[in-house]
Amino acid sequence: MNVAIVTVGDEILAGSTTNTNASWLAEAITDRGSTVERILTIPDDRALIADYVSRWADEFEAVIVTGGIGGTPDDVTVEGVADGLGRDLVVHETIRDELLEKAAAFRDENPELIDEYDLDLDLDAAAAIPEGATPIVTDAGWAPGCIAENVYVFAGIPNEMQAMFEHVADEFQGDAIARTVFTPAPEGSLHDVLEGVTEAFDVAVGSYPRSEERPGRIRVRGTDETAVEDAVAWLRKRVETADSPASE
Repeated sequence: MNVAIVTVGDEILAGSTTNTNASWLAEAITDRGSTVERILTIPDDRALIADYVSRWADEFEAVIVTGGIGGTPDDVTVEGVADGLGRDLVVHETIRDELLEKAAAFRDENPELIDEYDLDLDLDAAAAIPEGATPIVTDAGWAPGCIAENVYVFAGIPNEMQAMFEHVADEFQGDAIARTVFTPAPEGSLHDVLEGVTEAFDVAVGSYPRSEERPGRIRVRGTDETAVEDAVAWLRKRVETADSPASE
């Protein structure tokens, strides 16, 4: 499966928030054998979200969009996705009922916050998803994510996004297999061996330079497990190898 990731947020583009969502999703998807072919960050702009969703839903097998979905005025991710797919935004009554229960429980558990702040929860906005979409409801957050056609809408808050992804993770199983060879050799010395392995085997290869904390890496990827394993064995005979770092 080829996948595109769109992260929505003015704060990401301003540098005040680090885009950990994209890297987490890319790793999770790659580990499941699918391929992330695009990662894009765009502002909280409903028309721009719609434009990319409309085009990329046709270009990729799956599009993941993360951003604000809580129902406040700057949360336009769900609206943009609905526009991009040509669907109306409708209030999902079951979700609205669940949010009403959540709100009541929150008020009971946090009376001091209710007294201190004027909390205005727009339940209709939070419960609205594109018509015909499948909601993704978790205990981690407030508003639901959803699936509309091949577009997956997740929250922008990292722990909420991760919980939503886990609900649909099996849908991102693919045929790609990846293995890593670690080496202390400088990246510039690997040109011939990298060229040779791709000529000898039906695999894709990427090299990543060493640093003070970790050795260099040669990443071998393909859809045939035998070809990948044979390519790794071929590489190990031709480059100096190092142990895998503890964090890998």
